[in-house]
Amino acid sequence: MTSSSDSDFSPSFERRSWGGWGSATADQWNDSKWQLKNRVATLADLEARLELTDSERAGVLLAGTKLAMSITPHFFSLIDSQNPHCPIRRQVIPSIEEGWTAPEEMADPCGEDTHMPVPGLVHRYPDRVLFLVTDRCASYCRYCTRSRVVSGVGEQHLETQWEAAFQYIERTPSVRDVLLSGGDPLLFPDDKLDRILTRLRAIPHVQFLRIGSRIPIFLPQRITPELCDILQKHHPLFISIHSNHPRELTSEVRDGLSRLANAGIPLGNQSVLLRGVNDSVSVQKALVHKLLMCRVRPYYLYQCDLITGSSHLRTHVSQGLEIIEGLRGHTTGYAIPQFVIDGPGGGGKIPLNPDYILHRENGVTLLRNYEGEEFTYPDPTLPSADIIEALHAKALEPV
Repeated sequence: MTSSSDSDFSPSFERRSWGGWGSATADQWNDSKWQLKNRVATLADLEARLELTDSERAGVLLAGTKLAMSITPHFFSLIDSQNPHCPIRRQVIPSIEEGWTAPEEMADPCGEDTHMPVPGLVHRYPDRVLFLVTDRCASYCRYCTRSRVVSGVGEQHLETQWEAAFQYIERTPSVRDVLLSGGDPLLFPDDKLDRILTRLRAIPHVQFLRIGSRIPIFLPQRITPELCDILQKHHPLFISIHSNHPRELTSEVRDGLSRLANAGIPLGNQSVLLRGVNDSVSVQKALVHKLLMCRVRPYYLYQCDLITGSSHLRTHVSQGLEIIEGLRGHTTGYAIPQFVIDGPGGGGKIPLNPDYILHRENGVTLLRNYEGEEFTYPDPTLPSADIIEALHAKALEPV
């Protein structure tokens, strides 16, 4: 794992500067529409703002046939232009390694396409569905699990049959939980998002709704009071954000997350374990502590899916276990995410934990704690019928 100390990461929330965008005003910088219009999306845009490595330049030239490049000015401003190994840079700027597919990699590593009863709706778990409502994001992560359909430049395109999806949910009473994802649902205009949520909320057996979004990180200007008012109408509603590195949690991001939390929306974070980005205990600890300061519960730490062209970003599974080991006992339990692997090919989330159970035999479990000390825990000894009878007799004795 990469080495760094806790002192390398500040708990403060920095406000980003728009100086690199010429004549942009503060009002423009704080406008989500301006941010989207001014995304870095071409090689010329990128080279005008950053000295690329040969690997990055080749990666950008290849990206147009796999997964588009698009980076909001806000997120781009987090890049350390002097460091080609910058963890923000590695997440959004293509690299030549994307052009190679390792033998273990898959176009659809989570098996979503084979679990679609109707196009755009994934029903893999018994009581919940994944509703893919768009193929566009504010920025594109180079390790995107759905790079086969996201951004519009690949060979496969997302086809969502809206009415068929709504009708499937309506006639499937086992579905109590609907997760909106894509792409990023929070890219939709307020009125469209409101219509979708209203339609789903009208289904009696749908108990709660979820939205998966990286907009609060890529485009915090989108989290307006008006958006929060709309989301608040559809409780119980949960939002899972996606942040991988403590530097991503700026003051603008913190303020947007506060607006969501103040609207009563429970917030969880889903990180992806990435080589050279967050593959150390110190980075993860700084991240989860800042998330809690933003009222976001660290939820999942994902082993990177076997998406094509991702081997340079994937880590060994043992590194994820080491990170959980380094957090457990050394920080509050609220800060510790569940480390999971999505079973390749459609197996769903499989939790992984360090080996705290050492042995089980004859009703006794041998355990170890975070310090390596061993403890035994016995299975329960239940009272016999004779003991219960004696207790009844004692209860009836005169006082």
